[in-house]
Amino acid sequence: MSKKLTSRAEDYSKWYNELVVKADLAENSAVRGCMVIKPYGYAIWEKMQAELDRMFKETGHQNAYFPLFVPKSLFEAEEKNAEGFAKECAVVTHYRLQNDPDKKGKLRVDPEARLEEELVVRPTSEAIIWNTYRGWIQSYRDLPLLINQWANVVRWEMRTRLFLRTAEFLWQEGHTAHETKEEALEEAKLMNNVYATFVEKFMAIPVIQGLKTESERFAGADETYCIEALMQDGKALQAGTSHFLGQNFARAFDVKFANKEGKQDYVWATSWGVSTRLMGALIMTHSDDNGLVLPPSLAPNQVVIVPIYKSEEDLNAITEIANSILSDLRGKSITVKFDNRTTHRPGAKFAQHELQGVPLRIAIGPKDLANGTVEIARRDTLTKEIVALDNLNDKVEGLLKEIQESLFNKALDFRNEHITEVDTFDAFKEVLDAKTGFISAHWDGTAETEDKIKELTKATIRCIPLEGKEEEGVCIYSGKPSKQRVLFAKAY
Repeated sequence: MSKKLTSRAEDYSKWYNELVVKADLAENSAVRGCMVIKPYGYAIWEKMQAELDRMFKETGHQNAYFPLFVPKSLFEAEEKNAEGFAKECAVVTHYRLQNDPDKKGKLRVDPEARLEEELVVRPTSEAIIWNTYRGWIQSYRDLPLLINQWANVVRWEMRTRLFLRTAEFLWQEGHTAHETKEEALEEAKLMNNVYATFVEKFMAIPVIQGLKTESERFAGADETYCIEALMQDGKALQAGTSHFLGQNFARAFDVKFANKEGKQDYVWATSWGVSTRLMGALIMTHSDDNGLVLPPSLAPNQVVIVPIYKSEEDLNAITEIANSILSDLRGKSITVKFDNRTTHRPGAKFAQHELQGVPLRIAIGPKDLANGTVEIARRDTLTKEIVALDNLNDKVEGLLKEIQESLFNKALDFRNEHITEVDTFDAFKEVLDAKTGFISAHWDGTAETEDKIKELTKATIRCIPLEGKEEEGVCIYSGKPSKQRVLFAKAY
């Protein structure tokens, strides 16, 4: 397969799809809308998972696991949640197959093996978890309950794209129970902050924190906090959400506790999650026409060493130096790979590691051995320099830090350049078509206006920014009074 990608300028969607496959991140499976995450892609997800898991535990959360299947009656218990996900649900109706008497070697559903109650394959786990919590919570002494699970979920999407939208995907979902409304609200805000910190510090992607409008909230939530990022094609991507659920699920599943006064009350709840969609965000924020560009903090291999040699004697001498470099860098907790494959020429190795976004490449040849130097190539800038072996450890450490910061600053500059304030609907449509990005505009606060703008432009309100200041104005569509700008964009 050719390693050359379609350029982003020519066809951004095709570029993305090709990159995911050619960089060996994932591929479509035999199941419609489902993907196979390949080892290199999964290694990136594992680094994300490990860092998030550390952050969750540092904020007092514990991991647990709940069933994949949800009895239909439980799923229906919280009405808004059930209605919100109903069209995306896969449902198990039978528990056995049998040989088909009319078609030798084929199987059919056993009509006698119909389940007494149909099972929903979880699109989210609130129902099964809150039914469980009813048995775990009796007193204020049992609160707060801070639980997270790493799991897969199924949402039967009709239009799918690797990582961004698949029928089955991996994620984490936190589900917490609290004594008071104030505690639950603080939890929802805290976890939104955790997501923002992770995405900015580790993924090098700037985000805007905000609130979703009522029509964009999670089904069953009283409030949804979110982080919104901007991709290179000017479209927004929701990178994470944290929901204040009020007492809705506690009432639906009768989860009560005895408070400090001995009175019965319903607990207050949150849920929050991020998924393998973050892989799509990572790819689309930093990568270029040559392939992946990975921030060092999430790269499976932060450094790769490629030997350049003609003889076995050269390779042995280079291997000795390479092993010394490996030992030194690993001692600094830097992940390094020595690519000593004899089945690929150096040029092919360079191309592969560039395509897969390895932040730093070290090349060592006979001349380098003689001079006590190596050649270092940066993936983000595609620049090279000669570095003395004596200075290599500090140089690599410094460059990795510089690359991480540079990627964030580059994405931040792009994001800031693509936030445009408008005051009229004509200007709104013009920016949306010509410049794209986030559009900061006044909105009258009604679902009718929000729906009409979406219908006419395909742009949605991504969030009401948490740091947005009060500002008197008029709605760009209806002309009615408005007190704050919101952010619109076309989105994934």
